[in-house]
Amino acid sequence: MSGETIRIAGASGFWGDAARSTPQLLKDEDVDFIVYDYLAEITMSIMARARAKNPDNGYALDFVSAVMKPNLTEIARQSVRIVSNAGGVNPRACADALRSVIADLNLDLKVACVLGDDMIGQRDEIAAQGHKEMFSGDEFPDVSKVASINAYLGAFPVARALQEGADIVITGRSVDSAVTLGACIDAFGWGRGDLNQLAMGSLAGHILECGPQATGGNFTDWELSNNLENIGYPVAEIRQDGSFLCSKPKGTGGLVSVGTIAEQMVYEIGDPQAYILPDVVCDFSEVELTQIGKDLVEVKGATGLPAPDSYKVCCTYADEFRGGTTMTFYGFDADKKAHKLADAIFAASRSTLKKKGMSDYSETSVELIGAESQYGINAAVASCRELSMKIAVKHSDPAGIGILLKECVGLGLATPPGLSGFQGGRPKPSPVVRLFSFVQPKGRARIQIEIDGTYIECPDSEGTTLVREDIIRPAEPQLPEDAEMVEVPLIKLAWGRSGDKGDKANVGIIARQPEFLPYIYAALSEEIVAQRFSHFLPEDAPNHSACYVERYLMPGCNGINFLLHQVLGGGGMASIRNDAQGKGFGQLMLDASIPVSAEIADKISQ
Repeated sequence: MSGETIRIAGASGFWGDAARSTPQLLKDEDVDFIVYDYLAEITMSIMARARAKNPDNGYALDFVSAVMKPNLTEIARQSVRIVSNAGGVNPRACADALRSVIADLNLDLKVACVLGDDMIGQRDEIAAQGHKEMFSGDEFPDVSKVASINAYLGAFPVARALQEGADIVITGRSVDSAVTLGACIDAFGWGRGDLNQLAMGSLAGHILECGPQATGGNFTDWELSNNLENIGYPVAEIRQDGSFLCSKPKGTGGLVSVGTIAEQMVYEIGDPQAYILPDVVCDFSEVELTQIGKDLVEVKGATGLPAPDSYKVCCTYADEFRGGTTMTFYGFDADKKAHKLADAIFAASRSTLKKKGMSDYSETSVELIGAESQYGINAAVASCRELSMKIAVKHSDPAGIGILLKECVGLGLATPPGLSGFQGGRPKPSPVVRLFSFVQPKGRARIQIEIDGTYIECPDSEGTTLVREDIIRPAEPQLPEDAEMVEVPLIKLAWGRSGDKGDKANVGIIARQPEFLPYIYAALSEEIVAQRFSHFLPEDAPNHSACYVERYLMPGCNGINFLLHQVLGGGGMASIRNDAQGKGFGQLMLDASIPVSAEIADKISQ
């Protein structure tokens, strides 16, 4: 660490990311921190169930056994510091497990854990407070079905742990970017009033938090990302003022470009001028990205508003059961044959339900992957000769799921011809885990840092109420006058990335050239986008209803971010959709054709 910059590497974007990232990032001996992001709402519910079975579990077990243990000796030799939210719903147990491994290896490393996000012990009190779900307005769920309640904490407790001499900091449910921002606060001494620096440090964390999604993974121009089996994990070299350079280790695969960094920046951010974090409200709308070398991009321009006065809190709870399977068809009219079989399966299952005095399915789903069912009214396939049929249902009783799964097998000899599929064990019902998000005023979570049995109080600031109406929005780009227009594929003009937030999806579209942005903005109105995704909206939604779409301009990166409401069938583990997290929605958007000037059409065709 030079004192003027710090180098932070992102080694994990989800629970299950490749263990090879850590030795890759240690190889060149040029990073100061390695951060790991393991958590999502789904992950929290899985960890909560694990803790319920064994009080010593509830964290990312493999972070200790497969990631830290083989690399701790080298981490100690290089004095690299580690920050991770691998603690899940049991950060203390994770820290203790690490301490045991460190002792076995006879290393001198201090481990700290951040406590206070876990509010499951207050569930009765919280239920009595009358919280409404912040997106749907639903009532608080049945307390007996609640699996986890966690507040999204910020970065200052992480920074305090580092200031107290911790070599490894373990958190529970902090916001994903806090593991990076905490390192920045420790290194540069940023205070709560350094809002622009806090916003830039948060953006650095946001770029790093999904690992190789910033270095060519999930990239629109995927063919430029070679050697994916050895894809490089991202490194941010952060300056005192918060601006930073994005890169990856030498000799690794993938790509670091304006496109890869822009796609990750727009990923899952909602309103880019009000990206609300516990320590700062970020405005990414004027962020500038500059390619200054091979696999080297400079990032600057994020600004910050004061920290909010409340925490986002996420509760997970069990609600019904779900189950399904996939089957393949090939041959003439494969799509018609699949629909015929699906209708028969539902009819036979409902007949059995009725005979047993059981209720009907609360939700059913049939998606024909290969017949362009994901494209809705924009499907271009009239008939299909080969496909995979995904069929799924929800029911209040796991036995109801079992009836459908049994009929999927029992009708196997009664189907139209061409049914096939890889054989394995019959799928089983699984609990539907729903997300209930709400806000809780700051001050009700007792935040502490635990280091070797010593507890340090780390209270948060009160924060400020965000008034969205006070945000000044960028001027809309204007189309040139009297231009001859030609339709071209959007993918020729833009990059795109999509993801989920509960039952919402966001789709970020970034113009490849600044002059393309006015045409893209004019063509992709809220109404047009709602039409493109109308088949994912609730059945009772008005056709092409623009009220389900929010559009935000990001002139700094020549981008537009769309927020789509109620398009994921509940989202996460509550959904029975094939793409419950909207990961492919960006591809659906890029498939559109839009009008541009003949001059631009000629330019992109060369």
